[in-house]
Amino acid sequence: MSGAPTVAIIGRPNVGKSTLFNRLIGRRDAIVDAQPGVTRDRHFGAAEWNGRRFWLVDTGGMVLGAEDALNRAIRTQVEMAVAESDVVLFVVDVEAGVHPADAEVASYLRKAGRPVVLVANKADRLPDDVRHLAFYELGLGDPFPVSAAIGTSSGDLLDRIVALLPAVAPADEENAIRVAVVGRPNVGKSSLVNRLLGTERLVVTDEPGTTRDAIDTPLRWNDRTFVFVDTAGLRKRSKVADDIEFYSTLRTSRAMERAEVCVLVVDAKDGMHVQDLKIANDAWERGTALIVAVNKWDLIEEKDSNTAVRGERELVDRAPFLAFIPFLYVSAKTGQRVPRLLDLIQEVAEERQKRVPTAEVNRVLEKLVDRQQPPQPVGESVRLLYASQIGTAPPRFAIVSNRPEAIPESYARYLVNGFRDAWQFTGSPVNLKLRRKREKARR
Repeated sequence: MSGAPTVAIIGRPNVGKSTLFNRLIGRRDAIVDAQPGVTRDRHFGAAEWNGRRFWLVDTGGMVLGAEDALNRAIRTQVEMAVAESDVVLFVVDVEAGVHPADAEVASYLRKAGRPVVLVANKADRLPDDVRHLAFYELGLGDPFPVSAAIGTSSGDLLDRIVALLPAVAPADEENAIRVAVVGRPNVGKSSLVNRLLGTERLVVTDEPGTTRDAIDTPLRWNDRTFVFVDTAGLRKRSKVADDIEFYSTLRTSRAMERAEVCVLVVDAKDGMHVQDLKIANDAWERGTALIVAVNKWDLIEEKDSNTAVRGERELVDRAPFLAFIPFLYVSAKTGQRVPRLLDLIQEVAEERQKRVPTAEVNRVLEKLVDRQQPPQPVGESVRLLYASQIGTAPPRFAIVSNRPEAIPESYARYLVNGFRDAWQFTGSPVNLKLRRKREKARR
């Protein structure tokens, strides 16, 4: 949906922008909390109404006069969101009334030259509520009263948004590759995504944990659409100090579930921690293709051509499944090998979708069995009768046996590794299901 129109939601802090975002896209994707300033980055979500598809963008609370580093960064993100948008939803709070900051934002929007819908939120007593009329003084046309929390008038608001959207050609979203960028806090995930996008799309500061929400960012490259999800840094549960970070961890897990490819970003100087291995294992267990991007490789001074190989060998000893995952040594700061990451993402996404003809599956299975027979317990012998691929994303195979319960896990691993030798499936999990031969129905 990268070619679809964009609708930006802006306003001062704590007027209900994220609540409105969640209401309009019909999912609880944005973190909603009573604490002001929870949303820091632009948060992209796909929305559809009356057959029209568009990107909805939630932004941080705009504090025009603030000069601290974080508020300046948020203001820059909001300005970029407005500049890239086709329609702007300016959210105000009818309970608080017209605030001086609302007037400042309104003045900014009049200069921006974008179609604006003035959304008067928290009008919970419609149709009797008339508090929205006070916002006529902002000079942005008719205030549109809604209650994002309850949902009152949200359908009418969507009608208004769709009426303002420009006509666009149908976008090819079926081909999009969803990529979750995951890892511990402060390893350079946002910097890496920014380098890939070629723009400061995500807030990057020296403060760890700046990214809290999972942020969907589309990129069109090499005739393919990539949707990058830069996620909040995952920490151990014991270190999740407040509700906001807890929700961020949940969003990251959900982002991994929705992704086809996970890029696990690891700090080259710190190495791969136990938590990194847990993140990698979580993605693998979910059936997501995986790439390990070792960031800040430029900071490793004493290295030779075998440094990476030795490191990978040690990791595979700790977690054998890493043997099937590509490692890429990059520097988000200098751009070293970063363009190669897009090629690698496309490659592992295609491996995850790979389908093998049934005749070829059985040919390889026969060779594997000839090389090493399954263990034969006492009683009836174990036979592998035939096999087929039963699914993709990730590749899934079924093998029919007369005694599937007697096949040990070690032999099942042998078969999966044999399938990998034949067809690679680089970076993708491979699932194997052992099934019992069905008895013919008796008359």
